[in-house]
Amino acid sequence: MKLTSLFPLLFLVPLLTSCAEKKQVYIVYFGEHKGDKALKEIEEHHHSYLQSVKESEEDAKSSLLYSYKHSINGFAAELTPDEASKLEKLDEVVSVIESHPRKYETHTTRSWEFVGLEEEETDEDDVPRQKIDVDDDRFRVGRKFLKQAKHGDGIIVGVLDSGVWPESKSFSDKGMGPIPKSWKGICQTGFAFNSSHCNRKIIGARYYVKGYEKYYGPFNVTANKDFLSPRDPDGHGSHTASTAVGRRVIGASALGGFAMGSASGGAPLARLAVYKACWAKPNQEKVDGNVCLQEDMLAAIDDAIADGVHVISISIGTTEPYPYSQDGIAIGALHAVKRNIVVAASAGNSGPKPGTLSNPAPWIITVGASTLDRAFLGGLVLGNGYTVKTDSITAFKMDKFAPLVYAANVVVPGIALNDTSQCLPNSLKPELVNGKVVLCLRGAGSRIGKGLEVKRAGGVGMILGNSLANGNETPSDSHFVATAAVTPMVVEKILDYIKTDKNPIAFIKPGTTVYKNQPAPLMTGFSSRGPNVIDPNILKPDITAPGLNILAAWSGADPPSKVSIDQRVADFNIYSGTSMSCPHVSGAIALLKSIHPKWSSAAIRSALMTTAWMTNDEKKPIQDNNGLPANPFALGSGHFRPAKAADPGLVYDASYRAYLLYGCSVGFTNIDPTFKCPSKIPPGYNLNYPSIAIPNLNRTVTVKRTVTNVGDGNSTSTYKFSSKYPHGVSVKAKPSVLTFNRFGEKKRFKIVVTARKDKMMNATEKGQYQFGWFSWTDNFHVVRSPIAVSLA
Repeated sequence: MKLTSLFPLLFLVPLLTSCAEKKQVYIVYFGEHKGDKALKEIEEHHHSYLQSVKESEEDAKSSLLYSYKHSINGFAAELTPDEASKLEKLDEVVSVIESHPRKYETHTTRSWEFVGLEEEETDEDDVPRQKIDVDDDRFRVGRKFLKQAKHGDGIIVGVLDSGVWPESKSFSDKGMGPIPKSWKGICQTGFAFNSSHCNRKIIGARYYVKGYEKYYGPFNVTANKDFLSPRDPDGHGSHTASTAVGRRVIGASALGGFAMGSASGGAPLARLAVYKACWAKPNQEKVDGNVCLQEDMLAAIDDAIADGVHVISISIGTTEPYPYSQDGIAIGALHAVKRNIVVAASAGNSGPKPGTLSNPAPWIITVGASTLDRAFLGGLVLGNGYTVKTDSITAFKMDKFAPLVYAANVVVPGIALNDTSQCLPNSLKPELVNGKVVLCLRGAGSRIGKGLEVKRAGGVGMILGNSLANGNETPSDSHFVATAAVTPMVVEKILDYIKTDKNPIAFIKPGTTVYKNQPAPLMTGFSSRGPNVIDPNILKPDITAPGLNILAAWSGADPPSKVSIDQRVADFNIYSGTSMSCPHVSGAIALLKSIHPKWSSAAIRSALMTTAWMTNDEKKPIQDNNGLPANPFALGSGHFRPAKAADPGLVYDASYRAYLLYGCSVGFTNIDPTFKCPSKIPPGYNLNYPSIAIPNLNRTVTVKRTVTNVGDGNSTSTYKFSSKYPHGVSVKAKPSVLTFNRFGEKKRFKIVVTARKDKMMNATEKGQYQFGWFSWTDNFHVVRSPIAVSLA
């Protein structure tokens, strides 16, 4: 049976408000467990709280969905608002979270080569792989890093997503050794998924549906267009999992040959544990997206911690950031970090608007999305000779020039003026479109939907024009007519040609895969931006990684275009979003965990951040989607370099208790019974973080930091300070020289940031963020940190 998911995944966003009289699911969170208790005892303890607000013991037991018993102390239950309010007033309750269904947005053959992690070719490579034109040393270092990390062997990566397509070659266990003895998880069976679908690669699989069923009613495979099992119905979970830890697959490509090469995850010998907590929505043909319930996700994280994963990859988050005490991912991640599990999560796809990123907690590695140097270039030729390169992965081709029309001129009567150019469903008049190329503008409606409308009306081609809001980032989609995606400047030229030529014509050239497309990387426009609206003292995102047009494994239940009329079955697909960039970093983390198993989550994040690229392959600053240099609110510390992160020289470490102390500064308290906030709470910017953010600087702020020497332990190393000031401030270090005599030695220093009277801001600049950086450098390492400052 083929189940088709009709729409792309969307990023988490609240859908419905609660009714005052109606029961709904709440998460009651107590923080850490008090001492060692048996699982049954914990569940009975949770029942006692429910009984205190319920009319009967039976009502209390029937209302419980999940009792979080392993690391997270809390439960999810059906409550009335009044019952939830009574529990929230109890001293031992950290927070009560009202649960809503939340949709999440789509947040590799080339991308790992692009960052220097290319495996050596073997005799079985019957498909030539394209290489980037860089010095041999970069690949030598990358290959040494992969061998040193044993390609991730022994590391377990938990992927929280929409499941897995176990038949994909990316999840083969051929040649892999026995399952790690530390593994405590299970292979949960269900519809179209049995124990044979787990192997030495997919070592565990679970699914979480209780919250979903409470909201939507009993699960029905046909109505839900999903599998009541760990099986992936739409490709998103398989894509993210294979990007992180997929096996090497020779001759992988998408849509008839695009991106041909050897596909591999970052850590191809790492083990995969699947946690399905996101589901297709009923009547999906009417509503975009899959939904993830916080109570289901929190149960997944609680199990992942107990199962023994080393890394958790979460390509999920909120479009509207929530305080940490109301954010299930932030809560779960904090408990994971206490157990030295590294959590990576996507920043979101709501850019380039500022203040839109999700997963802002400092104990999470938050990942933005940038490009790689591979493009899928076609071309557009107008009858007046104007020619421009365009992006396209469309398999449909034109044989010759065809008449060119503007959508607004060929619509049926009654279309709203604002929608005439949008090629919305049933908006085009077939007798005016048949056999022609149609210029459609982006704005309302889906990009794929616009091409479907052109096809319905009999068009042979579509020019998909960006609005000014879309900028110059043109998408590559699997359309159903020959398609050329163009920038706003090209749109103007096309409109002028249509207006001035009596018989305008156009020809769309098919796309081909092009390598060494420069400049790269670039920041994508969709990647969510800082500042961090939950706590502006923490600079987010942390880092960026490839997230545009990424090739990875796909579900056999969903066509590559994700629309119902598409009957193609794809083993691999090209997909974009911060969902795709997050597992790149998760794969790199697995490799780093293999080399440095005792490093903390904070140390690994620091190593990735302080060694990141700030320049592109032309040795110029990485550009944003507007063509200007990208700032840290777009790319964080820069584009990740996994091999460099293996030897960062110094790291900014932070313990679980340091995060609890930081929580005191933002009201996220009473989490651990062994920790109480001090009477004098240090400012949030003093958390030992590898970057600095200071909002509303008035005079001088002194920021405290500590670095740990993780470089060569056999010789003395001396690091010197340097910086580039943000506009309007000065930055000094005390001391400005750090000398280390042994491995593991720590050194404290202060960064003094002062508003400069000689560089006073004008009225338009006050309150706006300015950016700079500082670094510690010995004769080999450069330990670099970004700075973001706004002046009051």
